[in-house]
Amino acid sequence: MTRILQHLRGGLVVSCQPVPAGPMDRPETVAAFALAALAGGAVGVRIEGLANVRAVRAVTKAPIIGLIKRDMEDSPVRITPFLQDVADLAEAGADVIAYDATDRPRPVPCDALVAAIHAQGRLAMADCSTEAEGLAARGMGVAILGSTMSGYTGALVPDAPDLPLVAALARMGAFVIAEGRYHAPDQAAQAIARGADAVVVGSAITRTEHVTEWFARAIRAARAAADRTVLSVDLGGSKTLVALVREATVLERAEIATDRAGGPEEWLQAIAGIAGGWRGRFDSAGMTVTGLVAKGMWQALNPATLNLPAPFPLQARLAALLGVPVAVANDAQAAAWGEHVHGAGVGADIVFLTVSTGIGGGVVAGGRLLQGRGGLAGHFGQLLPSDGDAALFEDTASGRWIAHQAAGLGLDPDARAVFGAAEAGNARAEAILAASAARVGRLCQNLQFSFDPDRIVIGGGVGLGPGYLDRVARSLAHLDDVRRPRIVPARLGPDAGIIGMADLALGHHNNREKTL
Repeated sequence: MTRILQHLRGGLVVSCQPVPAGPMDRPETVAAFALAALAGGAVGVRIEGLANVRAVRAVTKAPIIGLIKRDMEDSPVRITPFLQDVADLAEAGADVIAYDATDRPRPVPCDALVAAIHAQGRLAMADCSTEAEGLAARGMGVAILGSTMSGYTGALVPDAPDLPLVAALARMGAFVIAEGRYHAPDQAAQAIARGADAVVVGSAITRTEHVTEWFARAIRAARAAADRTVLSVDLGGSKTLVALVREATVLERAEIATDRAGGPEEWLQAIAGIAGGWRGRFDSAGMTVTGLVAKGMWQALNPATLNLPAPFPLQARLAALLGVPVAVANDAQAAAWGEHVHGAGVGADIVFLTVSTGIGGGVVAGGRLLQGRGGLAGHFGQLLPSDGDAALFEDTASGRWIAHQAAGLGLDPDARAVFGAAEAGNARAEAILAASAARVGRLCQNLQFSFDPDRIVIGGGVGLGPGYLDRVARSLAHLDDVRRPRIVPARLGPDAGIIGMADLALGHHNNREKTL
């Protein structure tokens, strides 16, 4: 018997129990399941039913945990409830006989079943639901304790395995087999880490109907979410974009000037007015804004872009006006997520950098949008130059800085005018853009050392301006391949924020709180 426990220790036991009366519920199929599981690395199998145990024993010498299930009117106990079941399983070839060890009305006491199992020269496995049941089984001399019945003695069955029970049984010094709702490899690994000697996996391997239904349900849910239309809003310093978005497609859009003389209440009223024309066509909404967003509150970081006198409850106010669930996020963080799910950073760890009127960005690592404790992550424009200058980084390289430099050229104070002059051969305009690009290049180098992303995606009106990324690349050309960041243009352009925000509003960001 010690040999069997040594063989099972640290291994996977596959429960080859097809759906009753299903197309796989035949002894020859169960035997095939068992052989396939053992070929894949299982150290033993758990088999229900005398015919199935005999069929499996005929094709393998691997340890078999045998049991018989019965549905009875006068007892909820189903697993090996009778003494004759013990004798029959031993005769069929089971090495271990599992029985229901729960503290419930039963036809035969547990101690009598255990004594009968031992009399047959077999190991007993107590399928427990509580720590107390494990202690009782240990007192009867049971060698193997299983967490099999946890969650199955009440009205509702939980989704996750009972790891605390596994740990509690392990503290008793018994051989512990974790069983019950182990549907993924990481769950099995967690059970071993909590003290289990072996893990039983059943439905995830041998119940094709169940596994198929899990995938089908997930696909249906994803398809339903993808088919949902979201009201997505981007409130900027000069204009406000309101759109209906489905996946990466902007179905309809409306754009209005942002009244900088107004305030957040007036801005939201204008947005609600536009959304009113689309009422009934969306059931959730998302909004991006410049500045700091944390726990649904919005506040300015650079008042020169939009000045908020005090933190504003953006999420709550917009939800009240629209009457649907609302998510809110910083505009550059939302754009980073948009480029990650539908743009130039699909499936990659990225840093997104927007070079526009101001400078901002976002970081996606391990499929998660990093926002930080207070929502500060990605606000790269707020960095301070290393030379001790008190000016913020965006005040030395952004579109606002470029426009300010245009005055010295006798041009309109607009970054587009500087780009136009540079294209026309104005050397001073070219020098302004080169200085901005060189500073952004140094920022990219620092971001590469900070996050080591697969790529840095650059967007924004300046970042995607004529030749700007080429200027950034030239500023980095002296670096070797390890230190040189991979710079790529944003693919979604000015729609990155509203597309990313729509996805966030649907809850697709797997590290997302209810309030972003």
